[in-house]
Amino acid sequence: MPLPSMQDQFAALIAAPSVSCTQPSLDQSNRAVIDLLAGWLGDLGFSCNIQQVSPGKFNLLASFGSGPGGLVLAGHSDTVPYDDALWQTDPLKLTEVDGRWVGLGSCDMKGFFALIIEAVLPLLDQPFKQPLLILATCDEESSMSGARALAEAGRPLGRAAVIGEPTGLKPIRMHKGIMMERIDILGQSGHSSDPRLGHSALEAMHDAIGELRGLRLLWQREFNNPQFSVPQPTMNFGCIHGGDNPNPNRICGQCSLEFDLRPLPGMDPKVLRAEILRKLNPVAERHQVKIDYKPLFPEVPPFEQAEDAELVRIAEKLTGHVAEAVAFGTEAPYLQRLGCETIVLGPGDIACAHQPGEYLEMSRLQPTVHLLRQLIEHYCLTSAPTSQDL
Repeated sequence: MPLPSMQDQFAALIAAPSVSCTQPSLDQSNRAVIDLLAGWLGDLGFSCNIQQVSPGKFNLLASFGSGPGGLVLAGHSDTVPYDDALWQTDPLKLTEVDGRWVGLGSCDMKGFFALIIEAVLPLLDQPFKQPLLILATCDEESSMSGARALAEAGRPLGRAAVIGEPTGLKPIRMHKGIMMERIDILGQSGHSSDPRLGHSALEAMHDAIGELRGLRLLWQREFNNPQFSVPQPTMNFGCIHGGDNPNPNRICGQCSLEFDLRPLPGMDPKVLRAEILRKLNPVAERHQVKIDYKPLFPEVPPFEQAEDAELVRIAEKLTGHVAEAVAFGTEAPYLQRLGCETIVLGPGDIACAHQPGEYLEMSRLQPTVHLLRQLIEHYCLTSAPTSQDL
């Protein structure tokens, strides 16, 4: 069967549902996307290895050529949940609107795989001196379990890795980490007429939030990186729940807080959690309550690739843009852990990611194909970098 055109590949990937969500009712398998990619790449001569990460969730690692080094072109095969009613087009159908390809995953980021295939097609009859690896992961939009599984397995990948998240074709060498945390306070309810009858979890939470705000201020004074548009670490109090009575005449016996912390490169999530816990323990003693503090999900570490790395310098030369920093998190720290110089570089715009009407500008298609082809030529068709390349 002939390989579908780039547009038809793009459409087929979008038509294959692969929502990743922490709510089981919305979560879906990504197997259909993985099977499409494995079929196309297998027909082109790639060796395809499908790894089951958990029931219904799969990674694909497809390789062309062999040996050490080489280039990894990576992306995630899942999307965020969507609401049909908020879309003006069918989210699972590729639709052309005003010079844009619209569809769920067009920008973030299933469409990237069709661009990779288009880039490598005219190069496959040449001898690959180092391998090209195409990586498609699962559950990036929720737990990052696919990338975590790769990192835990510890198998080295390539010399360099490019993750095609939406960056407007500008290379990204730094991003903040993501920590999503929860505090549960268990006090003792009682009649509000006599404070001696209980221990208020709500008042304890008030003090706990005060301690967190103090840490936020301390960290924002201590850590600053002007390369980020928001140069300090941030802490956002996302939601709070407390009390078991619709009337205020009962002492609050339970209160929960969920918050989001975005550390800068150089800030260790384990150290941050230890400092938070150190501040919470006296609050528990003072209010005679129990405080349980733990992450909602394993953290995504902050990411930084050295500005003088070969991959950074090549990407800057090819794109004409100095490598930047972004606030959103990616799978970059996990690929970096496997020995790859790593950057984030893709054709979409983050402003439309996770939004109804997600799109990719058609004017970005061929520039992305050309850029990826240049990267493949450099890392896979030449045996080693030369001074002229850098």
